[in-house]
Formats: sequence, structure tokens, C-alpha cells
Amino acid sequence: MAAKLKSGDKVVVLSGKDKGKQGTITSVDPKTGKAVVDGVNMAIRHTRQSQASQGGRLPKAMPIDLSNLAIVDKNGKPTRVGFKQEGDKKVRYAKTTGDVIDA
Repeated sequence: MAAKLKSGDKVVVLSGKDKGKQGTITSVDPKTGKAVVDGVNMAIRHTRQSQASQGGRLPKAMPIDLSNLAIVDKNGKPTRVGFKQEGDKKVRYAKTTGDVIDA
């Protein structure tokens, strides 16, 4: 199945403690159906000091479910993603505006 959300997409959180926040997807795990969005679903991770790093309490973005994310269209509103054929290529498009997401 084709991916509706890919890394590098600008998304908005639809539900949960970070509802309404926007960010860019850094990684997607299709097997678990989760994505890591920078600045969203932050947690404090304690790391031990080593020669390479200072250590301490470091904030880290945790995975969020793909069903709680929606891509942002050119108007800045959340939209669903559809697929259509353009020539011989399958492309993603925003359902609200009809604009092609993949160039």
C-alpha cells in the first residue's frame, strides 16, 4: 500500500496532548503505523554522561500514531491525502484543494 504520509511532510496533530501543533515528519515506521514529528510528543530521556556527550535530562520526540496526523495544505489547513494518476505516474494530492503534493 502506498504511504499517505512520508518523511519531510508538514503535518498537524489532530488529537492528543499536542492537538493543533505543527511539525515536520522526521521518520515513519509503516510496520507499527507511527511517525516521529519534530517538536511533538516530547519526552524527557535521562542519559549517562560519557566522553562524547554531557548527559543529563534530554528532550526527545517520541513516535505518534499516523491516524492522529494530517498533512497541511497550501492554505495551512489539515487535509486528507488521495492518490491519482498523472500521465504514467501515481501522485498524492490534497483532498481539500486538489493540489498535487508530490512534484
